[in-house]
Amino acid sequence: MLTPKEIAYEVTRCLDSKKGMDIKLLKIGKVSSLADYFLICTGTSNTHVKTLYTMEQLGEPMLGREGHRGNSWELLDFGSIVVHVFTEEARKFYDLERLWADAEAVNLNEIIPAE
Repeated sequence: MLTPKEIAYEVTRCLDSKKGMDIKLLKIGKVSSLADYFLICTGTSNTHVKTLYTMEQLGEPMLGREGHRGNSWELLDFGSIVVHVFTEEARKFYDLERLWADAEAVNLNEIIPAE
């Protein structure tokens, strides 16, 4: 069984390997009881938004999945981590980074190798 941190890091690496853009990992456990982490990224197209997740491969069951009309935003709930995959326009509109500004931003340099 993976820890919430291990799940968050693995999903971050998965999104990066699938060319997710502008990935942000927020540790929200101290400011909310919704989850331990929010992972936010931008997909390059509506189709990309729907294909940017593979957590089932890690044995983590998805507890819920919500999609916004037009595939502009996909929310994947794995309990300890909630993944938000947006189109660029939807991400600007919802601006979750601003809404969750009190959360701790995780430094991705230790998770995703520099190119």
